Amino acid sequence: MKTSPALPMIALLVSTLLLSACSRQTLYDNAIGWERSGAGLAVSRIQVDDMTIAYLTNVEPVEGETIVLVHGFGANKDNWTRLARELTDDFNVYAIDLPGHGDSSKAPDLGYRFEDQVGHLSKILTALDIEQTHMMGNSMGGAITALYAATYPRQIRSAVLFDPAGIFEYDSELVGLVKAGDNPLIPAREGDFRRLVDFALEKKPFVPWPIYDVMEEKAIANREINQVIFAAIRDTGYEPDFRNAITSIDAPVLVIWGKEDRVINYRNADVFIEQIPDARKVLLEGVGHAPMVEVPEESAQLFREFLAETR
Repeated sequence: MKTSPALPMIALLVSTLLLSACSRQTLYDNAIGWERSGAGLAVSRIQVDDMTIAYLTNVEPVEGETIVLVHGFGANKDNWTRLARELTDDFNVYAIDLPGHGDSSKAPDLGYRFEDQVGHLSKILTALDIEQTHMMGNSMGGAITALYAATYPRQIRSAVLFDPAGIFEYDSELVGLVKAGDNPLIPAREGDFRRLVDFALEKKPFVPWPIYDVMEEKAIANREINQVIFAAIRDTGYEPDFRNAITSIDAPVLVIWGKEDRVINYRNADVFIEQIPDARKVLLEGVGHAPMVEVPEESAQLFREFLAETR
């Protein structure tokens, strides 16, 4: 049984501070490395056409099925680490940095509409020799996962959508802010990243102070590419093509949504359920936009129960 990451991380940071005058970046790298190691994951890279793609996968492969994890807008592969630690004993996990995110290539002219990103992801999975997989996605990654399942039905065993984008029948607090010219999902100055975390997450996990500072620096540095990606995806949830496409999903689908989500209204879960032939939903009280970050153990258990029911 894997131990909770919070206490080992505190011990690591304290010992590092005592032993050396480390920079914030070094503390960040050590903490992220500790989280990955505790989840049984290691970082790797692969070249796909002109793209360099970074991803996390099992240090030790297992005799189990594969799960591909697809993060949301402005996020990265490490958003999945605490959920992955609940799964790597039984599954081969791939948490991928999508193009434009994390440590992957960030070409502004690559194409970032949902259908573009499905195409990029297909090339990545082909390069990784992944023929069949379960797939989980959060927010933008949830929309990509749903559209991927519709586009490549033979490749997807099951899909889990955490607070997915793609349908905006019901407006959220974010919609009003964006219309007013204020997007809390794209940090631009000091303090914006903490505002993003407070806005997106209801149950905020423990994160030591140096980590937030480095994460904010990275987010601000990615501002321009984030603006390109957000512009590409912001209006697709009001178009009929996505809704029509997901009606052809063959795989069983689990929609998990935090009821305190301020980014995308949880009532859109019902629209997903109506559109997807074999879909079910779970609403989580007191949880925000990223259940796999906020309640990773519960999220993993819901996935295991879902698999047991569908089989």
